[in-house]
Amino acid sequence: MKNIKKIISLLLCVLCIFFAFSCAKDEKETPKVSETTEFTATSESASLPEIWKDAIYKEDKSFGEGAKKIEVEVKAEEKSVTFTIFTEKENLAEILLEHKLVEGEDGAYGLYIKKVNGILADYDMDQSYWSFEKSGEMQMVGVSDTSVLGGEHFELVYTK
Repeated sequence: MKNIKKIISLLLCVLCIFFAFSCAKDEKETPKVSETTEFTATSESASLPEIWKDAIYKEDKSFGEGAKKIEVEVKAEEKSVTFTIFTEKENLAEILLEHKLVEGEDGAYGLYIKKVNGILADYDMDQSYWSFEKSGEMQMVGVSDTSVLGGEHFELVYTK
């Protein structure tokens, strides 16, 4: 009788181990995505304006090293990101180009910005452009003619 109980106990242990491994194997073969993950990804995509699909950074970010600290806020449609930049440079255009935050071409008035954070503004295509502001006020000079002292808050605003 003792031997039968031992054999039954041993068989039950073997069966438990077998089921444990077979369940683990099934989970690995068919990974499940949680409903929360799907909802988050879907809601994030849905809340992001179409213009931001090409953006390099979709969240605030810091760059550089240096004693001067400036903020550059990029605004397009209903979303914005702020770049905090530490630098020793004195020219805003040089700083933005150094960190690859803008792309453009040299014009009669300095750097003509066409892309900011990967987002294109093409006046010839849809009359959009990047306006340049400092502390909420439109600037009468471009980024090439803007000196950086430290502590400034600049905005590049997608405008149509």
